[in-house]
Amino acid sequence: MNKTITYLFDPLCGWCYGAMPALSLLNDTADIRVELLPTGLFAGDGARMMDEAFADYAWRNDQRIQSMTGQRFTDIYRDQVLGKLVRFDSGPATVALTAVSLTEPAQELEALKAIQLARYVDGKDNAQFRIVTEILQSLKLERAADMVANPTEELLRATQSRIHRAQTLMAAMNARGVPTFIISSGEKHRKVDSGNAYTDPGAFIQQIMQG
Repeated sequence: MNKTITYLFDPLCGWCYGAMPALSLLNDTADIRVELLPTGLFAGDGARMMDEAFADYAWRNDQRIQSMTGQRFTDIYRDQVLGKLVRFDSGPATVALTAVSLTEPAQELEALKAIQLARYVDGKDNAQFRIVTEILQSLKLERAADMVANPTEELLRATQSRIHRAQTLMAAMNARGVPTFIISSGEKHRKVDSGNAYTDPGAFIQQIMQG
């Protein structure tokens, strides 16, 4: 039976980056359809300016994620993003992913990967529209890049609509944070224990297939 996995996430969430190997494996698994829904956790009212205390907290948390998942957080990221005390705002990246979902939906997961790698590995501040536009251009997602370079009200409304859907689903499933995986089969929906998503992606897939 075909199953849909709705992935609730924020593009600036380190744990979501840590879950990317499991998410990629899910996306490559037959009979599973993956839907990405950004929650806006660190956009809008959730955005903030980074200070030294928050940067230090983020780096400690990132090191824990790296130890658990093997996902890289480089010194360039520490110096050029955390060290510059830039704005912590997932709004631009969320808009960028919405633009991809509207133009090349099959490429949204690859766009999310690229946005995460640009930040955590290459040390690029993906809280800027200019940077996420360049990331989309590097993926040859020109229509989406053009939309992000000059966001229209239509694009911003589509972004807010996706965020609203994600937040509504989180509330309905009593989900308290991201990443959250929701499995749907027919009319049945349930939240998946994501522990194995960080430590054993293969076991995580088996857990879903057998559930």
